[in-house]
Amino acid sequence: MTQHLVLTVIGDDRPGLVGELSAVISAHQGNWLESSMAQLAGKFAGIVEVGVDSGNAAALSAALGQLKGLKVTVESAAAQKSAPTGRRLKLALVGHDRIGIVREVSMVLAHHAVNVESLDTHTSSAPMSAAVLFHAVAELTAAPDLDVGTLTAELERISNDLMVDITLDQTIKA
Repeated sequence: MTQHLVLTVIGDDRPGLVGELSAVISAHQGNWLESSMAQLAGKFAGIVEVGVDSGNAAALSAALGQLKGLKVTVESAAAQKSAPTGRRLKLALVGHDRIGIVREVSMVLAHHAVNVESLDTHTSSAPMSAAVLFHAVAELTAAPDLDVGTLTAELERISNDLMVDITLDQTIKA
């Protein structure tokens, strides 16, 4: 029987980390299913979903714990993935970087019971100035009866307070 594991991985960034991680997974007959990885502030950080025979799961977990220079946390996950239901939305944000942007936006989303499926953020230099810009893109799901107009109005209100531009698009109607 196949068991699904979710690995969180962090360590000092260097060439070969993904190769070492994938070699251990393969050596224990694990199947690398999905991942998201990045280099952040000199650290390598990632999350990986692995499918492995239940008989090999403990040995794989132990071997992952022995990787030098990487901290790997292993958690069991549900084998069946449920397709997101309801409305699929995409949020894009850009503005001058400041403390609290993610907190303010996420509070509005939570108030409307909107789930953040993925969130990608980064900073960049503003063109023709030394200002730092904050960028965010989020994939969201919400109940079919979500009042998108009310959500949009509330996001527009906080975008004025935060001095950022926020765009909310419905990507798939359910």
